[in-house]
Amino acid sequence: MTPVVLGVVIVLLGLFQLARGFRARRSPVVIAVTLLCFVLAFLCWVMSGAQAQSMDLVRLLQQTVFLATPLILGALAGVLGERSGVVNVAIEGQMLTGAFAGALVGSMAGSLGAGVVGAVLAGAVVGWLLAVFAIRYRVNQVILGVVLNAAALGFTGWAYKALMQSDTQRYNSPGVLSPIRVPVLADVPVVGPLLFQANVLVYVMYVVIVALQVVLFRTRWGLRTRAVGEHPKAAATVGIDVLRVRYVNVVVAGGIAGLAGAYLSIGTIGPFTENMSAGKGFIALAAVIFGRWSPRGAVGASLLFGFFAALQTLVGILQGPAAVPSSFLAMLPYLATILAVAGFVGRVRPPAASGEAYP
Repeated sequence: MTPVVLGVVIVLLGLFQLARGFRARRSPVVIAVTLLCFVLAFLCWVMSGAQAQSMDLVRLLQQTVFLATPLILGALAGVLGERSGVVNVAIEGQMLTGAFAGALVGSMAGSLGAGVVGAVLAGAVVGWLLAVFAIRYRVNQVILGVVLNAAALGFTGWAYKALMQSDTQRYNSPGVLSPIRVPVLADVPVVGPLLFQANVLVYVMYVVIVALQVVLFRTRWGLRTRAVGEHPKAAATVGIDVLRVRYVNVVVAGGIAGLAGAYLSIGTIGPFTENMSAGKGFIALAAVIFGRWSPRGAVGASLLFGFFAALQTLVGILQGPAAVPSSFLAMLPYLATILAVAGFVGRVRPPAASGEAYP
């Protein structure tokens, strides 16, 4: 009966929205309640016919954080770019280049730390290319991002076959970053195993989340960034160097996306594989929209997408009633992406000057 009751709750919320509508402040809460009811109903339905009698929710949440980490970093890169007025469609290419450089540099230098630095620099280089062509030459930013993604896919694919496959031991054996257990905090029930038993890249992600939130909304540079993204001409009249702000932010955003790429390779499996980003950059871009162009919102949206991906794996193992097709489960994160882009979060307004060339 649990799925039936929760389904009725969802239908009632939908009918109320159609009849009268919720206030803008309550919409995020209503969306969260609806998603929670759907997920609980779905899990109960799966478990009703599964061979296992229980599921490890802590493990499910750990898998969610594991899968959401590159999405969070990619989404933060997108937020920083768009807040500056530059649409960063090239997140996918920055992540892929970062993953490749992390594995290559880590293998050749024999140091995972060097691999992380190489990944960040590689992502920053792609970000610099985006900045140069979008800001200086005023190339359409969406088309430019698609071209950079294709270029990154082609370059890393060629280099993978030319270097890594010919001599795997030398060019593609970087190793994997080991988890670091934080004393005391790791012993906290649920939260400890979930957040404080991870590799260093996850802890760096925590720092990036807090730093970006503070910088954007509590510092002079953040005020200038938001001014440039909303009204660059007005920002220029008060002495702000619009082009400099955009250049710096887009390059830094590329470095953050490169860090996400490092997590895909040396942060999880070690060796680089062709096209290992597998569309995660585009999901991160959707998380930017879903999160209303704010760091906190982007993190929440990325966690939601990561949860869908983790749920796919869990349900595939449990094999509930009617044997849910794996193809249906595989599409869940992408379905969530489509709903986000289509306006599932309601009417959202991007930065006014996002995607517009200046001057």
